Amino acid sequence: MIRRFDYGTPLPTDALVKEAPLCTEAIPFFEVTAGEGGITFTHRLGKDDLIYGLGETVRGINKRGHLYRSWNSDEFSHHEDKQSLYASHNLLIFSGDGKPFGVFFDDPGEVVFDLGYTRADTASVTGVNGDMRVILIEEDSLNAIVRVFRGLIGQSYLPPKWAFGYIQSRWGYAADSEVRAIVQEHRSRHIPLDGVCMDIDYMVDYKDFSWNEQSFPDLAGLCSDMKKDHIRLIPIIDAGVKQQDGYEVCDEGLRNGYFCTYENGEPFVGAVWPGRSYFPDFFRPEVRQWFGRKYHKLMDAGVEGFWNDMNEPALFYSEAGLAEARQELTRLMDMNLGLDAFFHLKDVLMGMQNKREDYESFYHRYAGQKVRHDRVHNLYGGFMTRAAAEGLAEYEPEKRHLLFSRASYVGAHRWGGVWQGDNTSWWSHILMNLKMLPSLNMCGFLYTGADLGGFSGNTTEDLLLRWLQLGIFTPLMRNHSALGTREQEIYRFGMQEDMRKVLTVRYALLPYLYSEFMKCALTGDSMFRPLAFDYPQDPACLRIEDQLMLGGECMIAPVYEQNARGRNVYLPEDMLLVRFRSAEDYCLIPMEKGRHWIDLDLNELPLFIRKGCVIPMSRGGEWVEAVDFTDLTLLGWLEGEASYAFYNDDGMDAAPVLEKGLQTIRCKVEGGKAIAAGEGLRLDASKVIVG
Repeated sequence: MIRRFDYGTPLPTDALVKEAPLCTEAIPFFEVTAGEGGITFTHRLGKDDLIYGLGETVRGINKRGHLYRSWNSDEFSHHEDKQSLYASHNLLIFSGDGKPFGVFFDDPGEVVFDLGYTRADTASVTGVNGDMRVILIEEDSLNAIVRVFRGLIGQSYLPPKWAFGYIQSRWGYAADSEVRAIVQEHRSRHIPLDGVCMDIDYMVDYKDFSWNEQSFPDLAGLCSDMKKDHIRLIPIIDAGVKQQDGYEVCDEGLRNGYFCTYENGEPFVGAVWPGRSYFPDFFRPEVRQWFGRKYHKLMDAGVEGFWNDMNEPALFYSEAGLAEARQELTRLMDMNLGLDAFFHLKDVLMGMQNKREDYESFYHRYAGQKVRHDRVHNLYGGFMTRAAAEGLAEYEPEKRHLLFSRASYVGAHRWGGVWQGDNTSWWSHILMNLKMLPSLNMCGFLYTGADLGGFSGNTTEDLLLRWLQLGIFTPLMRNHSALGTREQEIYRFGMQEDMRKVLTVRYALLPYLYSEFMKCALTGDSMFRPLAFDYPQDPACLRIEDQLMLGGECMIAPVYEQNARGRNVYLPEDMLLVRFRSAEDYCLIPMEKGRHWIDLDLNELPLFIRKGCVIPMSRGGEWVEAVDFTDLTLLGWLEGEASYAFYNDDGMDAAPVLEKGLQTIRCKVEGGKAIAAGEGLRLDASKVIVG
């Protein structure tokens, strides 16, 4: 059952593609109060109730017990106490003694989720705007709630098949020669690779849609050479447009009135990488069309993918904020700075960045009215991604392109993927990466992954190796790090051979991973799910947060602790453990339901396949186009027979049809051996355990 409840005058968000029936009676499950602080929905929690959702947030899969704030934030340190990250995904799913229900609080402004933080037995949700649209979904199961919600918000973004390959990235690739050297190192060492991300260093003075012709004298030639080597370049685009006379993007934006403005109509000025900058008003279709077409300049040079950044939008300072800080610094200059004054000085300097008052000072033209930015803040990054997606589709409408963003809101999942932001080289962030996956899937974001090895800080060999062992299962698999940190390309480490072998497993599993991704995207299912979603009657599964279901057949349980040589695993049913060292070196171990200690050396990673299921595996390759999706080995544990719905396509069609890409692989036990059949496929069932 789906019902809609409107409070006040909700602003449109374009999160939904289908209308839900409007109800005028009181919303069930919640007490609703309104006041000067906004509108609040309060729900009493049972002792054992669990709360899922909220997409990209810190802490656990079960969100109960913390205070979260939907306010897209340029947040560098992802500590446990952070209330906001880069995205706002306002879906909650409540699971307790009765039927589960889901609630989407569709408000583009600040929303506070007190989920048992103030009182352990109370969840309260406050929309600061005071205007909110609430979608209530009641179904018999957690998975059904997600499917219904995904049906309301529309089909998830589809990346090209090559975007499922390994991508190398770093803030600091500043020259053509450096990019070529990185690719050469991977190819000469047979380390699989499909893409190289170019951070802000390729630009001229950090200006969008420019490139430094001294460092990159022939971008088209570089793109062409890279494609001959099966590599795509993926440049970054930021939200802020440098304030500079003679810079085409700036001049056009000013001339046409395309930038956000102060209340008096003057263009708003804030600072990011290039210094003083203007910000396109992505809420207006004509601005999105203008900005989206700017991507064509790089596409003319051969670029097929982009990542959008700094689009919360991030603000280093504003003109007003800088003036206030200067005035206060002048006052403090000759003081004897004791405890209070010194910390005040720090607050003055640090307080200029992403200042709330700045977000309250500029405006958009949206939905036929002038709207102050803070009321729609959480939509800005997603609408930038929408501008890019529309521009890419206009350039090549029949083709898929790679596009992922830092900031997002529900609805942006239709236009691009997301990466999980500026994480750190901490072991705890492997686990955070794992826990974000199902929560993001619930909100429609399937093409996602974290910066493997950690963005900030200095990674270690064992940390990177263990993180890669999780990363081989995430649709976006990117190694990314910050300027000034330890260089973390695989070939720089003594354990590079073990890391290379991990990547061979990724490419060998691509037929399964791509098949499951596409089926989930086209049907509204989740690729990653908490165990409780598939085994709701198993009490042990309700509290497990370091294992996930993957697709319809598998479970993953990565090692995420330093110096660990194994881990405890709970099997909710009989499963086949596949212990990989590489695509060629693995062993199959049938295991019974229950708790087990699994020995896993540093160069070993586990994958669990449900008994009675089979999954396809290829022979791998050093790039996606080298992977043969028709010559397949089946892995599994059978007593009778099984079938697998295998999806494959050309990986580029912008509008694939599920039925056209599906075929059934059948496997059965006959004469004590496993025998498989599938039209147009070469199938080896020798790795299917019988009995």
